[in-house]
Amino acid sequence: MEIKIGGFGGQGVVMAGTILGKAAALYEEKEATLSRIFGPEARGGACSVQLVVQDARINYPFVTRPDLLVVMSQAAYIKYGSELAGSGTLIIEEDLVQVPPEDRPNKFYGIPATRIAEEMGRKIVLNIVMVGFIASLVDVISPDSIREAIMASVPKGTEGKNILAFERGYDYGRELLQKGDG
Repeated sequence: MEIKIGGFGGQGVVMAGTILGKAAALYEEKEATLSRIFGPEARGGACSVQLVVQDARINYPFVTRPDLLVVMSQAAYIKYGSELAGSGTLIIEEDLVQVPPEDRPNKFYGIPATRIAEEMGRKIVLNIVMVGFIASLVDVISPDSIREAIMASVPKGTEGKNILAFERGYDYGRELLQKGDG
């Protein structure tokens, strides 16, 4: 599976990709590659991660047509939206990204990840909310492996808050699927 996550610096895009890659490679023994792209700004500039995950050896480490595109800013959607594979899944941060109905793929989902993180009192965990949402919708990496990767990746002392953020995103996605919404 080819995955691309795009947003702006400060949203935790790179950490989200790193957690997914670590979960696949270390806890599920899959093959995984990760590439990062940054704009010239330290915070607020464009950034993205590209992740290739598969059971067999990866012959080409870069994403060509993402099967999963996660966009956390409008600029990321404008820049990467046309790259999505025809049968791919598009996930958006619904408070920050607008996609015209006619441009939405069959598998289209949105979550107010920033709002959920703010309600938790820690806007900084919006990326982990998004990772939970991804885990609920896309069956590539098990939620348990992602939880392990979160525990191994976040700063000491923040594990509980991050796992809670993951669960909030995961539960939001499960509820969305039960309702049949996208």
